[in-house]
Formats: sequence, C-alpha cells, structure tokens
Amino acid sequence: MNKSEALQVFKDSIISQVVSTLDFTKAIPEEDIYKCIDDAFLQNEERRNFSVSETLMIRKSIFNSLKKYDVIQDYLDDDEITEIMINGKDSIFIEKGGKLIKTERRFSSVSKLEDIIQQMVSGCNRVVNESSPIADARLSTGERVNIVLSPIAINGPIVTIRRFPKNPITMDKLISINSITAEAADFLKRLVEAKYNIFISGGTGSGKTTFLNALSQYIPKEERIITIEDSAELQLLNAVNIVRLETRNGNIEGCNEITIRDLIKSSLRMRPERIIVGEVRGAECLDMLQAMNTGHDGSLSTGHANSTKDMLSRLETMVIMGANIPIGAIRGQISSGIDIMVHLGRLRDKSRKVLEISEIAGIEDGEIKLSKLFEYEQGKLIRKGKLLDTYKYEKEFGTLDGLQIL
Repeated sequence: MNKSEALQVFKDSIISQVVSTLDFTKAIPEEDIYKCIDDAFLQNEERRNFSVSETLMIRKSIFNSLKKYDVIQDYLDDDEITEIMINGKDSIFIEKGGKLIKTERRFSSVSKLEDIIQQMVSGCNRVVNESSPIADARLSTGERVNIVLSPIAINGPIVTIRRFPKNPITMDKLISINSITAEAADFLKRLVEAKYNIFISGGTGSGKTTFLNALSQYIPKEERIITIEDSAELQLLNAVNIVRLETRNGNIEGCNEITIRDLIKSSLRMRPERIIVGEVRGAECLDMLQAMNTGHDGSLSTGHANSTKDMLSRLETMVIMGANIPIGAIRGQISSGIDIMVHLGRLRDKSRKVLEISEIAGIEDGEIKLSKLFEYEQGKLIRKGKLLDTYKYEKEFGTLDGLQIL
C-alpha cells in the first residue's frame, strides 16, 4: 500500500469513528467536530506515520469532508478562483487568473461526490436524481451551481460552480480595469436614472451578471425593485426596497413547478418600479417584454448571444416559443420594450470588455434597426453615434443638460 492509499484508509477510519460518535442530523458546533476528530487521532496509532504539517492538513480535510464540500472546499475558500469544474470523481479543474488549471485532487468515490451534490441542492430546496438529472442551484455563500448526473453525463456526475466576488464589482472598478470607459459608464448611469430599459448580452463568462450588478448601483434607493432568477445570484448594489424571487422545480410527479413566467406575472401585482430578470432563456421573454411595455420603465435583463444582432434574433425565437405571434408584432414588442442593448465579450487575453452599446431605433423595412452609440475598436470603446430617443431623459430630468451623447 502506497502512502496515498494509506492516507485514504487513515482518513476513512477517522471519519467512521467521528460519524459514529456525533449525531450529524443536528447542528453541531465546529469546535465540537474538531475535538472529536482530535480524539479519534489520539486513539489511532497510524497517526505516527504523518508529520505535523500533514496531520494538520488531514485534520482540515476530514472536517471539510464531514461538514463542508470535501476536496473542493479549499477552492471555495480561495477568492482568486472564479470557477470550479468537476468532471466525475477523478477530474477537477479550476479557473484562476483567467486560466484553466487541472488539479490533482479527486473525490474518494462516486458516492462521496453524489453526497456532496445532494448537500448542495438540499440547501436551496432543489432536487436532482436519475429521473431529474439536471439542476441549477446555489450555495449559501452565493455561488451558482449547475449539476448533470448520469445517464445524461457519461463520465460521472458533472458539477460546474461559478463563483462571484464577495464584494460586488462596482462600475468604478470596471472602469479601472478597462472593461468600460468612464464616458460610456457615465452615459449608462444617466440612462439608468432616466429609466431606459436596458438588455445586456454576451457569451458564457463574459461578465453579464457582474455588469448588471454594477449598473444597479445607479438605481435610486427609494425605488422598489423585483428580481426574478432561476437561481438567485444577483447582488444589487445600494438596493433597499428589493424583493428577490426564485423559480422552483416541480416535485417528483412534475407538479407545483414555478417558472420565470409565473414569477414575472406575479411580480406585476407587487407594485414594482423596476423588474430585473436575471436571464431570459425561453418563453418568459414574451412576459419580460410585456412588462417593459406596460409601465415598468428602467427594467434590466440579460441573455446569451455572440453579438447584439444575434441577441435580437434569439429574442424573436424565444417569444415564438411562448406564443404564436406574427414576426412583425414580435419585432414591434422588442422595439418598443427595449431601449438600449449592451454587448459584452471575453477577449483572447481573458479580459472582459463592453464591446458595443446600441440603441434600438425602431423598425425599418420590417427589421429592427440598431443605432450604435459605442463600439470597441483598436483596443478601446469609441463613441460612434448620438442617442436618438431622448424622451425618457427629458421626462425624468426636464432637460438634456449633462447628457453627453446628443
């Protein structure tokens, strides 16, 4: 037996003794668990085979296995790690500093990984099993989790954990790291204050949620905000009067499901001044647009797309999923509901940038017309055009003074 195998046998022995001593169906203080681990150490002669530093590492590893998320807990504690990808029990990748790194860690067994998965989903009242093998969840500390089990996942349970900063990134921070220029940020600030409806698009990992959080700092504190998400992850800055709504999966019979569409409809009866939909992926797009068109100016949402033009096409497709409406009427809904499109991207150097800010400028020849206000060219965000529809701005402020793009 090599040292790695001997270590695992030793850990399993300690864990078994602790589990048989403590009642984990009840809340147990951390110090009591550590004391029980230490007692088990003293009773096991195999402890002499490990150095002091190894013993301390084993002690922490056993605690993580019993009370936290086992071998990935250290990654969850590391603020520099932005993503954790588990491809079955033997393969764990992390993203750190924009780079993907294959780690040496592995779960002791598939059943241990499955126990960790159940621990994750139970904390937010989600269910994942062979009959419902796909689930979105969130950890108590705010991380977003996607889970895919067999038989869908061929190489074992797959878990992808997206981590967000403990202190949400502000627009000033985005300016300092050159994700957006001060000029464009000030322009968006004024549009948020004037209650323009803004839609943020971008690919996976482009920073849509982070940017939406940053934009939210410009919403006046006295306004009532309703947020609607599959898994609650938004960290709106400065929000005081806020209601956070989250979808619910159906039970084992497929009943009692609560969708984003249900939440949007319910939110209209909750006196919202702004509705923020974390991300639209399907038929709920129609309800979002109708909310934007029925007096809830200043609403925000996000969606996946490779460009602003592609996002408009996706919005059309999502509306069709929700209702059999002529394409002309759909484009009219989009044109009158959304005022500004902001597109984000992740460049080859792994930096995240605002690549385009465009105004939806009505319908022309049956197509939605886009007017570019800012565009990323030659390494910077350049002003390209003037804001055409200034009605909301004048309505809010009574003047165009201070609006930089005219």
